[in-house]
Amino acid sequence: MKAYKSGKRGFKAPYIPIVSVFLIFIFFSECSPTEPDNKLELTLEDVSCTEAWLKVNGETGSEITLNRDDKEVQRFTLTTSPQTVYDNSLLPNKTYTYQAFIQPFNQSQIASNEITVTTLDTTSHDFTWQTFTFGGEKGSSSFYDCAIISENNIWCVGEIFLEDTYTYDSLGNWIEPYNAVHWNGNEWELKRIYYYENGLNSWGPIGTIYAFNQNDIWFGLNIHWNGQAYEHPITNTSAFWGWSINKFWGTSSNDLYAVGNNGNIAHYQNGVWTKIESGTELPIRDIWGDFNVKTNRYEILSIAAEVDVNRGSKVLRIDGSAVTEESNKGMSWDVGGLWFKSGSKYYIAGAGIHYKHSLNDSIWNRYPQGLVTNYVGYGIKGGNINDVFATGSFLEIAHFNGVSWHNYSDKISSPSGAVGRMSIKGNLIVTVGGEGRSALVVIGRRN
Repeated sequence: MKAYKSGKRGFKAPYIPIVSVFLIFIFFSECSPTEPDNKLELTLEDVSCTEAWLKVNGETGSEITLNRDDKEVQRFTLTTSPQTVYDNSLLPNKTYTYQAFIQPFNQSQIASNEITVTTLDTTSHDFTWQTFTFGGEKGSSSFYDCAIISENNIWCVGEIFLEDTYTYDSLGNWIEPYNAVHWNGNEWELKRIYYYENGLNSWGPIGTIYAFNQNDIWFGLNIHWNGQAYEHPITNTSAFWGWSINKFWGTSSNDLYAVGNNGNIAHYQNGVWTKIESGTELPIRDIWGDFNVKTNRYEILSIAAEVDVNRGSKVLRIDGSAVTEESNKGMSWDVGGLWFKSGSKYYIAGAGIHYKHSLNDSIWNRYPQGLVTNYVGYGIKGGNINDVFATGSFLEIAHFNGVSWHNYSDKISSPSGAVGRMSIKGNLIVTVGGEGRSALVVIGRRN
């Protein structure tokens, strides 16, 4: 028998071409999940007592899932980026956690950053009300506007005929009525504030007032109080030919707007009033502005309509010297009051209270009659979106605390009275108007 030697035989790996290795890599790369390269970002845009506005930034066309406190609350397609998402039915003074997600096809889930949102608390409806009347026997007195500088420094303007003052004295000389009152913390002081006409002191009722501080106050006949004296700063009178001022608004005494009858708007800067073309002949009855943190600019709006005559109504946006018309769809023709928190809530008052969350919303909504007010009222103003007041006929005053409206008709009312413009500062509200033949001031203090 032939013997064989045993021994080790070496193993040689099979030859695989480089091209085959490359193809195998591609195959497994396409079949295995990959990390997404798009990102998703969530930021808070605004919040109220019951609502949150969130901004979603990601790849357009993505299907987004929005979670609140780890529970899905919305699904939507990202049509623009960034896109604002609105979430309501929240509770006041409560903190929520939001996160957004994308589940791309054949990829890992994309998660946004988490953000916490704390809703605003409500404000109290509990107010104590006090009324003051002036005049009433000789002539018809009324207040048209007011300004709170502090609880011990309040101005109201209009025209006041005192009970013991006749139109003419025994010699036939005209006795001028008063056109302002001032609260000094202890009592009301009657005031006669004059303006210049043809180089002479002239009296006239004052239609509006705007106070930046106690030493910087504007009165509706182009009168400025500088803390020491009344100034008359018109240097270009053509801006005011043929019209009277209905309302002021501005950021300072070097950036002040005035609106009035016949569609007139004027801007005061560097000592000069300049007329701005509004594109309408309707009386412009109110103006308000607020800083928009999204655009980093002031948003200024005014409202134009005729009192008691249906000539339509307009919402005008003022941007420098340019005026453009905003949509008034859904808005009544009988309106005259305006207030808003830019980008959050817009109110217009008149024959009902109209509102929008955004100027881009398609229509102006209106509260049903009786829900907020029962009568026509042109006063609307807020300290914030959770502290808004509406005023009107029969001394009707209503307050929105961020969740609900409350009407004070059970505490203050009058068959012959009406209040309109108002001033709000902290827990103090002052609104003015008339009752019968008397000028009226109503003060509300939050308890």
